[in-house]
Amino acid sequence: MKGTVFSTIGYEDQDRQVSWCGVSMEDGDGLRTFMTNDVASRLYDKEGAADFEVHLRSLANTGFARESLDAVLMAEIPEGRDWAVGEAMAEAHLTREHGVSWPWNMERDKRNPKASLPGADLVGFKTDGADVRLVLGEVKTSTDERTPPGVMSGRGGMTHQIDNLATNLSLIFQLLKWLLPRCKGTEHETSFNTAIGLFLESGNKAVALFGVLIRDTKFNKKDLQARGRALAGSLQDPTTCHLIAIYLPCAIADLPARVSGGGS
Repeated sequence: MKGTVFSTIGYEDQDRQVSWCGVSMEDGDGLRTFMTNDVASRLYDKEGAADFEVHLRSLANTGFARESLDAVLMAEIPEGRDWAVGEAMAEAHLTREHGVSWPWNMERDKRNPKASLPGADLVGFKTDGADVRLVLGEVKTSTDERTPPGVMSGRGGMTHQIDNLATNLSLIFQLLKWLLPRCKGTEHETSFNTAIGLFLESGNKAVALFGVLIRDTKFNKKDLQARGRALAGSLQDPTTCHLIAIYLPCAIADLPARVSGGGS
């Protein structure tokens, strides 16, 4: 993995099929563009929002109906929680640096403005030549000054959740049941078929796991090192796992402003 024009690799290491690295983000035009374009697109589901508006406008055939629709569209509550920005940042980073594609934006599944969806934070596909793997992962956004932060351990911590994604067939069943109708009949159906075929032929082990930690502290290899080695001892080939800590040049509380174009 290489840094970008707005990031540098502070540390990286590997133990068997598990690798981990720390990425320090640097302020500047590159990061601003990344936040307001890549991250905002994922956070606000810009593609889905545009399709939604076009379809509804095709149904508003009178001046009164168009005014009514405008009122509905103006009532949207934009997502502004910092952990949600963190998840969007993780998705944008994995697309840019690891070639992960996302067949569905989970923002579309919300049924109330402040919903939190259960299951894996990350569900997608990673393509490497003819090989397509199912991607599952977790994202944690932490202001904890401890190293490693508390979100990495315990039953609700990243390590346990990633291990669960690798071994809990009940959870995997629910995720695949959720994913299939979102891929069927779309450009992602071939990726789904290829990835799940490989997954089944491997004895339910060919999955690419990702854990992304968003931090507003200085980089420290101890954030991931112990957890990476612990996962290396529990995960079995051909399962792979990559842990990434993203270190921000701003406070996590500033992320909503940054993604909307504010901040430095």
